[in-house]
Order: sequence, then C-alpha cells, then structure tokens
Amino acid sequence: MKFLNQFHKEALEMEKEAELKRKENQNSRFTIRKAERKDVGLLLEFIRGIAKYEKMEDEVVATAETLEAEMFDHHKAEAVFAVVDGKEVGFALYFFNFSTFIGHSGLYLEDLFVWPEYRGKGYGKALLLHLAAIAREKHCGRMEWSCLNWNQPSIDFYLSLGAVPMNEWTVYRLDAKALERLVVSEK
Repeated sequence: MKFLNQFHKEALEMEKEAELKRKENQNSRFTIRKAERKDVGLLLEFIRGIAKYEKMEDEVVATAETLEAEMFDHHKAEAVFAVVDGKEVGFALYFFNFSTFIGHSGLYLEDLFVWPEYRGKGYGKALLLHLAAIAREKHCGRMEWSCLNWNQPSIDFYLSLGAVPMNEWTVYRLDAKALERLVVSEK
C-alpha cells in the first residue's frame, strides 16, 4: 500500500508541474482527448511516425482495419491525443496488464509520440501525466513502458520524471510466426 500511495503522490506532483508548463503556453489551446473509432487513420499516422523515429518503419504491419477491430471492437488498447489549437500533435497508446507480485493491475504505455516540431513544449509530459492520472483512477499499482536503449532524449526525460529503468529484466517476445510454430510443434 505504501508503494501505491507514493505512486499516487508522485503522479499528483507531476500533474501540477505539467499544468504549470501548459500555462506557459497559454497562447495555444491545449487539450487531451480520447481516440475514437473515426481516428484509426490518424492513429496509424502516429504509429508510422514513431516507427520512422525508431528506425523501424518496415515493421509496421498494422492497418486501419486491424486497429479498428482490436481497439474499438475488442477493446484491447486505448489511445489519447495531445491536441493544440485543434491539431493532434502527439499520442499515447496504452493497455492494462496485471502484476501478481503487487496484486493490482498496471497501465502499460505501448507508444508515446509527439511530432518533432511540437517537442519540448510539455505535450509529451502532459500525455504521460494524463496516463498516470488514469492509472491512479483505476487503482493501478504501477505504470510501465519500454524504451529503446539508444533513445537518450527519451531516457533522460523518463529519468527526470523519477522513472526507474528495470535493468535486471530482459524482454522476450514470440511474434506471430513463432507463436504458430510453438503451438503446432507442441501438438
């Protein structure tokens, strides 16, 4: 419980700091809005944008149809947009997982991306704080995400928020082909 209280306290402090930053940019009208079914094309643009930034463009196989089905029919993930003067300038895509150790769900941030010309204005931080508030509201025990090892600007940003790298953990993955091989080989 002490961990949850500390998480909530830090989220509140971060939220206050982001509000101050947003007030500095008062000439712009800033909001965060939840992605809707009509936004699948826009979501795909942001996904391609982050893939390009991460030098992984060839790995994007998502389509508007798959995003619509997974996010809006099957409710596997959610997304929010940072909107400045009516233009979507950033997005965050997330879903909920569960920690057996702490006995609570967690919020997993899959992607956070702000178009380059809008970086450094607090919009990425505002998105992250918005998700922290959602995590707090849903009684999540933690919020996690992955970051490429070479992405030093993002690493520095996350560290400045008090995020802790999980250096003792290694991520393992079975892609769709590996899943198929595994299931077929075990029958």
